[in-house]
Amino acid sequence: MSDTVERHEFGAEVGRLLDLVVHALYSDREIFLRELVANAADATDRRRFEALTDPALMAPEGARLRIVPDKAARTLTISDSGIGMSKADLVQHLGTIARSGTAAFAKTLADAPAADKPSLIGQFGVGFYSAFMVAERVEVTSRRAGAEEAWLWASEGRGDYTLAPAERAEAGTDIVLHMKPDAEEFLEPIRLQTIIRKWADHITIPITVTKDGVDEPANEGTALWRKSKSEVTEEQTTEFYRHLGNIFDQPWATLHWRAEGALDFTALLFIPGMKPFQAVEGERESRVRLHVRRMFITDEAALLPPWLRFVQGVVDTEDLPLNVSREMLQATPVLARIRRAVTSRVLSELKNKAKDAESYAGFWENFGAVVKEGVWEDAEHRKDLAPLLRFRSSAVEGWTSLPDYVARMKPGQEAIYVLLGDNAEALAKSPQLEGFRAKGVEVLLLTDQIDAFWPERLEKFEDKPIRSITQGSIDLSAVEGAAQEGEAADLGRLLPLLKDALKDHVADVRGTDRLVDSAVVLAAGEMGPDLQMQRLLRRAGRGFPGGSMGGLPVLEVNPRHALIRRLAEKAATETDLADSAGLLLDLARVQDGDTPRDPVAFARRVAEALAIG
Repeated sequence: MSDTVERHEFGAEVGRLLDLVVHALYSDREIFLRELVANAADATDRRRFEALTDPALMAPEGARLRIVPDKAARTLTISDSGIGMSKADLVQHLGTIARSGTAAFAKTLADAPAADKPSLIGQFGVGFYSAFMVAERVEVTSRRAGAEEAWLWASEGRGDYTLAPAERAEAGTDIVLHMKPDAEEFLEPIRLQTIIRKWADHITIPITVTKDGVDEPANEGTALWRKSKSEVTEEQTTEFYRHLGNIFDQPWATLHWRAEGALDFTALLFIPGMKPFQAVEGERESRVRLHVRRMFITDEAALLPPWLRFVQGVVDTEDLPLNVSREMLQATPVLARIRRAVTSRVLSELKNKAKDAESYAGFWENFGAVVKEGVWEDAEHRKDLAPLLRFRSSAVEGWTSLPDYVARMKPGQEAIYVLLGDNAEALAKSPQLEGFRAKGVEVLLLTDQIDAFWPERLEKFEDKPIRSITQGSIDLSAVEGAAQEGEAADLGRLLPLLKDALKDHVADVRGTDRLVDSAVVLAAGEMGPDLQMQRLLRRAGRGFPGGSMGGLPVLEVNPRHALIRRLAEKAATETDLADSAGLLLDLARVQDGDTPRDPVAFARRVAEALAIG
């Protein structure tokens, strides 16, 4: 070995730490390229900053970051025209694990004007050593801006490194990775371009990848979210939105802001103008992208709660290290504060957009079912979300809100009434509404599966309890309205006979005054789930019938209906009303959009009844 080559031992327990970096710190091997690109971009920003006070350090025109794969030599070279490193810098920054040149440099910026501070990206700490995930040997040739000599740092990542004089025509750094046999995929130009587009598409320094001897652009180089709103056109934001989500619609809402103070981050978020092709009901994680100083970190940071997972975009912060791991993301309080701030901002935007009823209706049709999930699962934001909910109604056209419903409540009305089912048009014709319509009482029609759950958590709105009209008995006598017409039958003998005939299918049979035109209707017990929840349980193979979770329904009969009056007369002389009782129950089930218990037997009973009639 030449006398000019110096061999050094790594500092800071290099064996253990290198093993950690290579095998445990990163889950994706391609991360190495993100780290090295980040360091190169940071070095370029640092040189630009220092040139403000020393013009001699100015980088040449057209400076860029070049990535050159060489399959024949099995090497990958990453070159920049940044600030470069002296021999002492190489020892200090690359010879000691977890010592950050960027962090040390950042301390010098405390008194610099804000406009002059470069946007620092990489941190020469453990990130550099991710190169050893894919390389069996790493060589770094670097020349410090303003210096004449260059130095070569080399290591196989096994406990030591060498330093030797080198040649480099201009200031900057060349990193040569001698790739491992199982990492040759990273010598494919298309693979490299894909990684750059994924992780560093918006790094402002131009990045090229050499393909067939030609340097091809690999990044867009414009971080729109870092610009002020006045600098970005609507066309640019729409193009970015479409690129981000691989969709072609217009965003319904665009949120672009910068938070400064206790938190420092920039956000560019979009609420889509249409449902994605992949249903948002299935995927429950937010995919807003987290960037650190323009560099993509992950889209799995859960920057928004699941009930805002339709929101797309980027959050870029200064307050996290670039090489933060996913495990660290889950634990850091900084990210928790960013989550709260971003969620609050999106909620504020929804409240503002809700003032335009027509526009908000389109949003609600696309994503309303997802927003309702927040009422169910998010106690912190439940009360904020309640006024944003929209519903179909038995009394008004289009969508209505809880505040509007409460404003229309009748004198003497004690609760907000809801009816749950699968289809709003079918619900609007339901016999369940007859008594409420007669009294002029409005009922909200709920048709999403989540509607079976969230009212239980919200419980009340503006001190008005939320009640399903199919659950328990509801007394509307305090509400002024038209009185029921017709003579009521004496049900004293009929009800016990019906209950006995249906003892395996219903919990009770009782008279009701909430029907006008229909003979019967089903209701749920006071304490059990309402009818829609019972249907969901039954479809899932649980509960009623054949189980206790869903309970058994209550059959309510209208004593003023001609059919019930006739059955009451029969009950005076007959003791077997099994067929009639079964027919009443099946009629009630059909009215609620359900199927008869035994369709064949139901058809037979109907035919016999028609023949008798």
